[in-house]
Amino acid sequence: MQPLRIDFEAIPWESPAPGFRVKAYRAGGKQIRLLEFTPAFVEPEWCGAGHFGVVLEGSIAVDFHGETVVYGPGDGVFIPAGERGGHKARALTPAVRLMLVEDHA
Repeated sequence: MQPLRIDFEAIPWESPAPGFRVKAYRAGGKQIRLLEFTPAFVEPEWCGAGHFGVVLEGSIAVDFHGETVVYGPGDGVFIPAGERGGHKARALTPAVRLMLVEDHA
């Protein structure tokens, strides 16, 4: 049986890029990720992945090919996958934390 409680404290942080770190739990084709961004994070390319979650702390600006949406604590985030949802994110505060639930192959 899969755990019914995810202990994010026990999951180590991964740092795939400067200013960005993530913890992830994967099961049943889904993943739940705790992400943290700082202003040092710069997305090198447009992200086409879909995202669904909530901002826990801080503020983040998401550029959708020229249209910018700002998300703050408690805001829900829904970004569709594909070209229509292509985006780049940047932190507006010293740290931004998000919780995202996504498909995982």
